[in-house]
Amino acid sequence: MSRKKVERQPARPAPAPRIEAGPAPLLRIARLIERYPIAVALLFIGAGAIRIAASYSDTGLTYDEPAHLACGMEYLSHHVYRYEPQHPPLARVMTAIVPFLAGARTIGKPNMSVEGVALLYQSGDPGGTLSKARAGILPFFVLASLVVFWWGRRYFSPTVAVTATALFTLLPPILAHGGLATTDMALTACLGLAFLALLIWAERPTIRHSVLLGAATAAAVLSKFTALGFFPVAAGFALAAYIMSQRPPASRLMALAKERAVPFAVAVLTGAIAIWAVYLFSFDRVPAPELFDGVRRAMRHNAGEGGGYLFGRLSQTGFWYFFPMVLVIKTPIGFLLLLAFGAFVCLRRWREANYLPPLALSLGILAPAMTSPVNYGVRHILPVYIGFSIVAALGIRELVRSRRGWPGFAALALVLWMAIAGAVKHPEYLAYMNEFFDREPENVLVDSDLDWGQDTIRLGRRLRELGATQVMFTTMNLTDDLLRVWPGLPPSKPINPIEPTAGWTAVSPTFWKTGEFGLEHRYANLHPWFTYVQPKERVGSLLLYYLPPGSVPPR
Repeated sequence: MSRKKVERQPARPAPAPRIEAGPAPLLRIARLIERYPIAVALLFIGAGAIRIAASYSDTGLTYDEPAHLACGMEYLSHHVYRYEPQHPPLARVMTAIVPFLAGARTIGKPNMSVEGVALLYQSGDPGGTLSKARAGILPFFVLASLVVFWWGRRYFSPTVAVTATALFTLLPPILAHGGLATTDMALTACLGLAFLALLIWAERPTIRHSVLLGAATAAAVLSKFTALGFFPVAAGFALAAYIMSQRPPASRLMALAKERAVPFAVAVLTGAIAIWAVYLFSFDRVPAPELFDGVRRAMRHNAGEGGGYLFGRLSQTGFWYFFPMVLVIKTPIGFLLLLAFGAFVCLRRWREANYLPPLALSLGILAPAMTSPVNYGVRHILPVYIGFSIVAALGIRELVRSRRGWPGFAALALVLWMAIAGAVKHPEYLAYMNEFFDREPENVLVDSDLDWGQDTIRLGRRLRELGATQVMFTTMNLTDDLLRVWPGLPPSKPINPIEPTAGWTAVSPTFWKTGEFGLEHRYANLHPWFTYVQPKERVGSLLLYYLPPGSVPPR
């Protein structure tokens, strides 16, 4: 099989033509983008990175961050990966790199969450160490943005590439999880890269493209094991789209498959070696036993645990419609409208091979997620925004091309609405919900979509302003003595859901709505006392109550 023959099959889809019609002001913007696409895209990516970094100091410790830091630090300190193999090491190691270079080392606590908290406070600057851990995830935000740009430029046009990149970097869920020391942004970047590498490999299965595909797929698997479910489904959807749009005969499909057999083997071998290398070439009856153990644990977790909260309802098995609804709730309305029109454009042009793959990626993530009982947040399907950003950009291009004029300005207005909606929430991107749902958000979603422990810094600041000397507060992973050190809360005690206490009480919506602070929804006529009291104010996602001395009824 000659390389020349392989490279000819199949032909690369021709990029869409540039914008040649539309309102003059928008055409001038399009011409500028066409002339300097890389520079303009980098401006958007840089602005997004600055916004993410600026949120570090105001965003408290979230529930999962200590565990990820501890596992990554164990890997770097002792070159083993034993704390918890249920999540792969790539993102975790990235969270630990900067603290490790600053001198942090594994302490040896028996529990990974306790170990992670100890690592933060051992430094004497918990907030600074947490910011260092989060900085390790920022490169994944940059990589994900570049994937969007590369995809848009290769298969459409520089204008679509820049527009899609701008949309991606303006999304509050992307800014939120790009700023946390967790695994979700790593999966977004690496799964998007793997899918794009698959498209490139499919059109030109050279050795170089095969190595790229293998390495990118390995990175996706090493970021989060859900890639093992998402990637094959997305690839299957892309193949179905190709068959539907091009209608190749069976003989043609067989010839293409035969030509790609050896390059595919190269990709598989590259991916396997890369994964084994990251697991430090460990061997115990099989290569990388931690990988197989982690996959088994992840599958057990997905089958036997989970549940979710949506619109005031709890379910132990989750809701099949949770993830479509969470996208509607957590995505800016302007983006949703552009996405809907962009999807219409893609479906209308389904015979052109480059229009359906962005939808294939996003639907390949959304469809298997809808079968999972683990309904914890939009973060679990964060990579959908890579494909959706390209689809929405195609909708914008179509609107700007209109000779009527007003559709182009309507598209610009929707983008501005989206940008403003996210900017006014800075730095509270994690709790963002669009204007349809943000009035009483605790009655819509909780957990990592609203209250994941991130508001302790804001709470400490507000209580100092109020002169509070004590607070009733139950947090996720920090004890009273640690909260007093950082982020500087007054002495705190756990909330008693039955017996009110005079003074200040800060209520976590997640603890309230999912477990009622220990009542666990067991009683039809007994609920926490603050259910019947109006809060004084909101501090981020937390509800702050005040009961004057003498006003507390006897137990």
